[in-house]
Amino acid sequence: MPSPIGPAVLRALPRDGWLLFATRFVRLFAYGSLSVVLVFYLIGIGLTEPQIGTLLTLTLAGDTVVSLYLTTRADRIGRRRTLIIGAALMAIAGVVFASSHALWILVLAGTIGVISPSGNEVGPFLPIEQAALAHVATDRTRTEVLAWYTLVGSFATALGALAAGMAIGGLHVTVAIAPAGRYRAIVILYAALGVTLAVLFAGLSRAAEATRSNEKKAGRTIFASLSGLDRSRDVVMKLAGLFALDAFAGGFVIQSFAAYWFYLRFGVDPATLGAIFFGANIFAGFSALLASRLAERFGLIKTMVGTHVPSNLLLILVPLMPTLWLATLVLLARFSISQMDVPTRQSYLMAVVSPEERSAAAGIAGVARTIGAAISPLFVGFMFARPSLINLPFFVAGTLKIAYDLLLYREFVALRPPEELLEITQRPGA
Repeated sequence: MPSPIGPAVLRALPRDGWLLFATRFVRLFAYGSLSVVLVFYLIGIGLTEPQIGTLLTLTLAGDTVVSLYLTTRADRIGRRRTLIIGAALMAIAGVVFASSHALWILVLAGTIGVISPSGNEVGPFLPIEQAALAHVATDRTRTEVLAWYTLVGSFATALGALAAGMAIGGLHVTVAIAPAGRYRAIVILYAALGVTLAVLFAGLSRAAEATRSNEKKAGRTIFASLSGLDRSRDVVMKLAGLFALDAFAGGFVIQSFAAYWFYLRFGVDPATLGAIFFGANIFAGFSALLASRLAERFGLIKTMVGTHVPSNLLLILVPLMPTLWLATLVLLARFSISQMDVPTRQSYLMAVVSPEERSAAAGIAGVARTIGAAISPLFVGFMFARPSLINLPFFVAGTLKIAYDLLLYREFVALRPPEELLEITQRPGA
């Protein structure tokens, strides 16, 4: 029997599930709005491109430590409390970035707080929400629920990018303030949305908390005690390593730097950039829904690899385009399939680990991605400081991502999730 799709899947979610969708929207709206203006803002307050690359690298590195600490302890100190702490760190970082020009203070706020230079998830939020959603969904609906969850995030990121671009353009026309002041308004909005996020997380019920067992497992290793992983350790470590490679590659073309590349190459203003990335993220969100249909037919790993490779070939082609409209067209084509691996990747991880280790697995995989993404902006900052190298990040990112796809297929095509194994056993003659 086919699984329920679309609204039927969402209607089956409890109140906490809907609340997690709402927090995803608010958070990604904030991330999307900040990503369009962040590099412009930092340049406006006097930082150089290499300084910005260093700052963003240290920001993501700090997020790695904070996220690892919080996500591996979330089930003990409480998911609701952990999420509120993350939202508070997001709000504090936004306030400091809006009020200080000193590099060392920005580095401190970025490493301890939660700042997203890419428009993508950072902080402890995604692993905890992902584990909770996998808990309330069935094996058959898990990928579909995560696909809608991805769509909500992509739409929110797109809307945030568009709103930021329009707000900057509107302030330019109606208010006589310097560009850095206009960009600062978006940073202040980011901080305010962090406060909103904390209020929403406070509404989560006890049902959102992990089920606690009174049984104490004997003979647990130090690693298992610290990480929360036991039986799933080997598969999570392999996946985490591959995810780190993918994120390292993606760090060369994070949305902040991609927006700045369009400015350097074609002189595109922030309002136009907002519109471009609005369209890109809308395409990305709907591609996630299509991914669940493809995964149902071809399997999670084959869908991940089969859609990711052409996406990365298009990424390599973006800087080879001679005009703005051609570069935009290729970028939109790339985004139209680029997110198909996101819900499938999340669903696959949740499927192949023990249910009681999902929060820890998602947290460690997320931290691995953050570590990978934290390194590459350091190189990109130096590349952008040299006009002859501004196209290089696209080539490096696309090549490394294709290597990730091939390695992922080789290592995991034979390890099938429960729903695919069940389907195989139900086939005639099986």
